[in-house]
Amino acid sequence: MSGFQVKRLGTLMEPEPGNPLEVEGVLNPAAVRGPDGELYLFPRMVAAGNYSRIGIARVRFNAAGDPDGVERLGIALEPEAEYERRPNGGGGCEDPRVTFVEPLKRYIMTYAAFSAKGPRIALAQSWDLFHWQRLGLVTFTCLSGIDFSEVDNKDASLFPVAIPNPSGHAELAILHRPLFPGTRPEETCQSPLRPLDRDRECIWISYCPMALDGSENLERLEFTSHHRLATPVSPWERLKIGGGAPPIMTGLGWLIVYHGVSESQGPSETEHPLCYSAGVMVLSKEEPSQLVYRSAKPILTPSLPEERSGTVANVVFPTGIDRRDDLGLPRRFDIYYGMADKRVGVARLDVPNVLPAGGDPLESPL
Repeated sequence: MSGFQVKRLGTLMEPEPGNPLEVEGVLNPAAVRGPDGELYLFPRMVAAGNYSRIGIARVRFNAAGDPDGVERLGIALEPEAEYERRPNGGGGCEDPRVTFVEPLKRYIMTYAAFSAKGPRIALAQSWDLFHWQRLGLVTFTCLSGIDFSEVDNKDASLFPVAIPNPSGHAELAILHRPLFPGTRPEETCQSPLRPLDRDRECIWISYCPMALDGSENLERLEFTSHHRLATPVSPWERLKIGGGAPPIMTGLGWLIVYHGVSESQGPSETEHPLCYSAGVMVLSKEEPSQLVYRSAKPILTPSLPEERSGTVANVVFPTGIDRRDDLGLPRRFDIYYGMADKRVGVARLDVPNVLPAGGDPLESPL
């Protein structure tokens, strides 16, 4: 096999008829195996007025082992904390990612908490996936005048194990995507030759010293080291890149299925001028802050009607990944993604034995 092979498996979830909690969409799910070995999704459920909760669903598989439906099991989180609510009664718990963090011996959910200040990264923890305890907003130290607590931030996910920071110390690490004023895709698409701020418009990796025996008080964690991981490089990600599914170990290194934003093409252009696609990055096993591969072209781009038309047109937005060890196929991954901010799709990703040639430059030429 050469290259990363992708096959769409279809739509897995769509708004349930008559369910007011999903009237505006069910999308962007986290995906994680539970203590029972079952696969659980945590989709964003959008009620009227863009009021978002995080649900729980168990994935059903067909005889071939492919996901072909879900059983809805209730709500994991809904806006209750001050940092999740807006004065007008709105609010949001949005776009979760869930990782079983081995040193902590528990599941950690990262999600976007949407208050009057805008989106910020929040954490919650669970031992069984059904009962969640809020841990508050993620705190960061400042870096060269950047106060991450005052910047919109989304698309965060944790590594499942402690990884070496650039100094070689094993620490908890988070990927995140701060969104600085003037760098939103809706703004940058107006400038065909826009300047790119390599120190800001990127996916960041930040580190946090922690106890490695599971005794850590997570409400006091602070990320104190920040490094730029990747900036936009290809035309398909010209306007913005951001995290997708949590990093997962493969024979090639740490695999990240991420998203990129470009101008849209085709009949939906008048509805939504942007196009969200998915690509892959691979980070070094030994030094995960080092990028060793990124795809020159997206592995998934909006092409199905469900991806071209919805609440927001032209969106493929990966958020969940499941390695198919249950099938004895450790190089096969199921990717769960949002379809036009309306539905949940799933695609099969087969990873090659060696990194293919022809990947993109690892850094922007700017």
